[in-house]
Amino acid sequence: NQRRVHGGRILCIASPNSQSDCKMTSKRRNNGRAKKGRGHCNPIRCSNCGRMTPKDKAIKRFLVKNIVEQAAVRDIAEASVFYSGYNLPKFYVKMQYCVSCAVHGRIVRVRSVQARKNRERPPRPAPKKDKVAQKK
Repeated sequence: NQRRVHGGRILCIASPNSQSDCKMTSKRRNNGRAKKGRGHCNPIRCSNCGRMTPKDKAIKRFLVKNIVEQAAVRDIAEASVFYSGYNLPKFYVKMQYCVSCAVHGRIVRVRSVQARKNRERPPRPAPKKDKVAQKK
């Protein structure tokens, strides 16, 4: 077998009688999926564009919103006697995006070849100073 490096890929030129031991290069360790041993994965619809994408490949994020907007919260607090220590419930929505919508919407970023090797979770954003001051 002869091996030639061509543009980052290893090209193997095998003689007709011998089997090639070369592997095709892959861009990601998991090939962009979390399937691992399952043959098939159920498709889901992208929350943004409606594209069918495998459930394990989709980028999933929870959208957490207050049910009542801030302007209305102030009005309720002024009008109510019991509101002082009451936490309003939140609205949780699981958003599932296809890869192209997640990149376009800046939910995930394109990373360099070296940065793709890093599998650690990115640091969570620090709480805002206003909320920390309000709790005290």
